[in-house]
Amino acid sequence: MIQRIALLPDTQSFFLFGPRQTGKSSLVQLRFGNSAWTVSLLHSEDYTRYAKHPGQYRLDATEKISKGIRCFILDEVQRIPELLNEVHALLEQFPTCQFIMLGSSARKLMRGGANLLGGRAVRRFLFPFTRQELGESFRLDDALRFGTLPPLTDLSDAGKQDVLRAYSDTYLREEIQMEGLVRNLGGFYRFLEVAASASGELLNFTNIARECQLQARSVLSYYEILEDTLIGFRLLPWMKSERKRLVAHPKFYFFDTGITNAVNRRLADAPDSRLYGRLFEHFMILEAYRHHHYSASESRLFYWRTNTGAEVDLLIEKHGKLIGAFEFKSTYEVGGDDFSGLRAFRNDNPDVPLTVVYRGLHPYETDGIRVIPWQQFLADYCTAASMKEP
Repeated sequence: MIQRIALLPDTQSFFLFGPRQTGKSSLVQLRFGNSAWTVSLLHSEDYTRYAKHPGQYRLDATEKISKGIRCFILDEVQRIPELLNEVHALLEQFPTCQFIMLGSSARKLMRGGANLLGGRAVRRFLFPFTRQELGESFRLDDALRFGTLPPLTDLSDAGKQDVLRAYSDTYLREEIQMEGLVRNLGGFYRFLEVAASASGELLNFTNIARECQLQARSVLSYYEILEDTLIGFRLLPWMKSERKRLVAHPKFYFFDTGITNAVNRRLADAPDSRLYGRLFEHFMILEAYRHHHYSASESRLFYWRTNTGAEVDLLIEKHGKLIGAFEFKSTYEVGGDDFSGLRAFRNDNPDVPLTVVYRGLHPYETDGIRVIPWQQFLADYCTAASMKEP
């Protein structure tokens, strides 16, 4: 069992959100299962019982409480959002009980007006394995090609490909349709492939709509579905004006490099140098994003780009102050144009520490810019404890 670094409350009720197969159920069962009553809405008998009569859950839980049970696990809670009203009532009546609600989609809860328990339950997230969790078993090339979903552990390359293709073909397509999130399945298939190929690039909804033969508003809604089902996230551009950030073009990253490759049908062969560079950047930003959530950091993550195309891959802002700017280069040596984006950024932000992250072995400094190995970036800026300031 690989030790997860997600910090879960010992006694307080909480939601645990995360994409399918990131290990939510396994983690919660390991930590709480021995003393908890578990209901999984993936099981047809549980789903049917409570979908017809949500109030039955409160009656059943009350009976368990009378027998000394104080911890309750409700898996795939988004399938019957009405159950949260029953949980709310139980928390009012039995405030010392702990309710743990797991979900692979927040869409029906957050957009459907579901009862999110009025602050009585905190939110936590779970992602694929981080480099820190995998420890000595971590291999960068494998992570870029296959990602780090828990079911891939100890599988052969062929086995990993089978799992990822099944995830792509079954979950990302069929289950999203079954949840009633999309009606135009053919259009969503086309969109999904374009979105995966554009992962990490600036979003231009008009251009993507043209390529998918869809209306721009459909593309916008499909990206919202990917966010709400935790398949990806937006990285906003850094601007001094909060209002301008909201209307500027964001970037979008799929939650796992292996899933990105599976949707794009590029699992069979190792990535070429150009694709390797994109996946390297993608994975480093995923690591920062995951630890940002695990540490409950008050920092925020952005990218930076000018109208002339100068760009910096990642900025970390904390309490309104930029504390680091990072460029990710998958080469073993850097120089020349590799520093151009950071130098352009420095013209307007001279006090922000600048760093290039590369695959070389030795840290050094040139022209006021630090150059560090990728392992050092993950150790210094992506740890279980916090998003550290430089």
